[in-house]
Amino acid sequence: MQRYVRSKAMEVLKALLPLIITIIIMQFTLIKMPMGTFVQFLAGAVMVIVGMILFLLGIEIGILPMGDAVGAALPRQRSLTLVIAIAFLIGFAATIAEPDVIVLTGQIDRVSQGGISGNFLIYIIGIGIAFFVALAMLRIVLGFRMAYLLAISYLIVIVLSFFTPAEFVPVAFDAGGVTTGPMTVPIILSLGVGFSSSLSGRSAISDGFGIIGLASVGPIIAVMIMGIITH
Repeated sequence: MQRYVRSKAMEVLKALLPLIITIIIMQFTLIKMPMGTFVQFLAGAVMVIVGMILFLLGIEIGILPMGDAVGAALPRQRSLTLVIAIAFLIGFAATIAEPDVIVLTGQIDRVSQGGISGNFLIYIIGIGIAFFVALAMLRIVLGFRMAYLLAISYLIVIVLSFFTPAEFVPVAFDAGGVTTGPMTVPIILSLGVGFSSSLSGRSAISDGFGIIGLASVGPIIAVMIMGIITH
């Protein structure tokens, strides 16, 4: 356990310290924000560091093994419907718990002054991810080429962009970006790798990876369709 904690602490410090040091330097040279605000920043930075260490530690010792175990158990059920249903539920649950998605939907709700409901948007994003995670699992079973699915998916995105209201297009692409966060990626990736590893004659490298790239198209399409329907 100590090795895990030390490893994650070093990862977080390497990632965050350059940003924190840069802001501290700017505070005393350029920005000169009120001291109360600066102290709040320092306190928040400490909490972020501690929170990120605990978060990544939880993923390492709990989320990743769980995803592998669930993925490895699915082929033994011999039910394609069950595989698709579980992949959909896990994709949806992971997305609505994703911190990046919560931040994005909250900011959109605030900036639009309720015109685009954050609560509604987060479920739309979750459904988009869930549908494409299920599609990715179906691809592993049936052996579709990832290149074909990606080409068709992005062709749909291009076509929809001509009909989507202008204010929803950037929101859609940001929605696709924030879904590749620290909660969603480990769960979905470990699920796909565990599933493909349990299928005889299949490669975990060629089949288990690429799920995140495909799944991130889902929120783009879902938000664009929402924009078309609601406006």
